[in-house]
Amino acid sequence: MNIDNQNSLTHFRQELSRTLPRLAYLVPQFMLAVGFGYLFNELHIPVPWLIGPMIAGIFYAAFHGKPQPLPSIFFIVGQAIVAIATATGFSLQTLGLMKTYAFPLMICIVITGGMSVLNGYLLGRWGNLDRATGFLSCVPGASYSLIAMGEAMGADAIAVALLQYLRILLVAVLVPTLVGYWFSGEVMVHSLVSVSTQNTPSLPLVFNLSLLVIGGGLGIVLGEKLRLPSSLFFGPFLISLILFWTLPYSIQVPPLVFTIGLLFVGFSIGLKFDWNNAKKLWKAVLIEIVLVLILILLCLGAGYIFHQITQVDTMTAILGSTPGGITAMIATVIQLGGDAGIVLAMQMTRMLLILLISPWFGNLLIKNPKPI
Repeated sequence: MNIDNQNSLTHFRQELSRTLPRLAYLVPQFMLAVGFGYLFNELHIPVPWLIGPMIAGIFYAAFHGKPQPLPSIFFIVGQAIVAIATATGFSLQTLGLMKTYAFPLMICIVITGGMSVLNGYLLGRWGNLDRATGFLSCVPGASYSLIAMGEAMGADAIAVALLQYLRILLVAVLVPTLVGYWFSGEVMVHSLVSVSTQNTPSLPLVFNLSLLVIGGGLGIVLGEKLRLPSSLFFGPFLISLILFWTLPYSIQVPPLVFTIGLLFVGFSIGLKFDWNNAKKLWKAVLIEIVLVLILILLCLGAGYIFHQITQVDTMTAILGSTPGGITAMIATVIQLGGDAGIVLAMQMTRMLLILLISPWFGNLLIKNPKPI
């Protein structure tokens, strides 16, 4: 979602004013999302309040034959809640000690990036897409930024958006499900950089929630103004991190609030499913599904290699090595008890490198926009 960097707070207020009159219309949709979340929770499906509403949104959009997007305020709030929950488990010590894993981390990034470039080549060759579209459709991470780059690079922005969304959807649904079944019930072996929780006094619920709101609100505004990658996530994350590290109190995200955040994110993603575009690009979609499944398997292998080299627990290493889907991976690692700090550091490092390299590499493809 593109928000004018100079008017983030105004935009947020406008979205809120437009959303309030629609609440009565949105109630049945959210009842569907809650129903799927509750069902998935009863079935013990991993991260049920993210995956359940996401599936509900896909069904709802497919039934209507076109995307049924929620007002953007729900995705903004959902991203902020997940970001704040991440900040509660991210320690300064974890960030500092990630340099210990610099070499194996770069190996994972090179494997993920190299396979993604190969996927883009094959997608362009077999799916009748131009090079720029094929490349941008397969680059993992920073999807919103890459979709925005598509117009300037002469790519098919609709195809890029659809195929990027498809990749995120497959990663967000399959990886948490696989990891949840593999590691559910296991006692996690903490990695070398895990930090023990210190005994600090807690705040009353009202003050605790107030700080969460302040951290999230400031993060949304400053994230956009500073033009951070995935600003709706990293803005609230960084501001909350500063609050948590400086205040001598233990600040927690209540489970109900975290569940609401997952529901907002999952349902917002699911409702953007575009069946008409999927039908027009059916060949490219089928090829992309196969390529993404292969990429996921290779990234799982890269995560296991990272675990073997660093002794970081396997679940954390795998979730940190996935090709995108950062919000779902963070939500999964929080719920299953891994090290959210390491997952975030691995995903963020890859994302920042992608944002630096992609425009340069993509400009080379403009010179030859024909199918490969």
